[in-house]
Amino acid sequence: MHPVLKLITQRMALGVVLLFAASILIFVGTTILPGDVAQSILGQSATPQSLANLRAELGLNDPPVARYFAWLGGVLQGDLGTALTNGRDIAESLGGRFKNTMFLAFWAALISVPLAILIAVRYRDRWPDKLISGITLTSISIPEFLIGYVLMFFVAVKLGWAPSVAMINDSMSLGQKLNAIALPVAVLTLVVLAHMMRMTRAAILNVMQSAYIETAELKGLSTFEVIRKHAFPNAIAPIVNVVMLNLAYLVVGVVVIEVVFTYPGMGQYLVDHVSKRDVPVVQACGLIFAAVYISLNMIADIVSILANPRLRHPK
Repeated sequence: MHPVLKLITQRMALGVVLLFAASILIFVGTTILPGDVAQSILGQSATPQSLANLRAELGLNDPPVARYFAWLGGVLQGDLGTALTNGRDIAESLGGRFKNTMFLAFWAALISVPLAILIAVRYRDRWPDKLISGITLTSISIPEFLIGYVLMFFVAVKLGWAPSVAMINDSMSLGQKLNAIALPVAVLTLVVLAHMMRMTRAAILNVMQSAYIETAELKGLSTFEVIRKHAFPNAIAPIVNVVMLNLAYLVVGVVVIEVVFTYPGMGQYLVDHVSKRDVPVVQACGLIFAAVYISLNMIADIVSILANPRLRHPK
């Protein structure tokens, strides 16, 4: 088997193993959560008999191992289960919310990824680079929710430039949706831009110290041409890793931002049902977040493998 194909196969197999391990951790974590789903559904005035009947109906009296494999078997068949608090199909409820989360993450990535690369390679060691580095480093040191509330106060309340509540629906036009998510996208961009830009800059600088870069400069090529034609293609692997890690954060780490701006995404849905002790919903959301995170990291590893010339052309 070709070394590249072998490495890709191994990485995909590792991704499956990691997802299986994540499913175990998610199930165990939700199982040991304090509180009682039956009590949450029936309220404090429920009788012991009614609680016992509901626990039996929900399968809460079954052994944990049996409940785990029943849940995992349903997931493998595309059945995420039914919400205990309202009886709705979880997959149907998550469909629109997952799309909203991806919509938010997409626009944050569309702004932050090109901006990070442009600043890292175009304004290297110049005052725009230092200014933006200082701003973004400050933003990454501050909790997301605090940045969100500060922007909400000044931009939404004081200046009225954007809505403080990021509510979107299918009847809205693209322009209306973009206006609604302006503040959460700004917060997410500020949070990921610093890390992405600094890592991209480090990758570019590492390549710029190579001998062939010096040769290209001696030929009279401009700095931008040297970076575009010689440095950037050879730094693509670490840059892709940085981008994918931050994309994974954008998808998985939007929970706090969605809660702050009351955004109808998976994060808001997850937090709502954690407070209700709705275990199947929490398990489904946790597994989807884990699958997205592992998949994006796996893609980054595969791109790194494909970008390595020593693996593509073995001796």
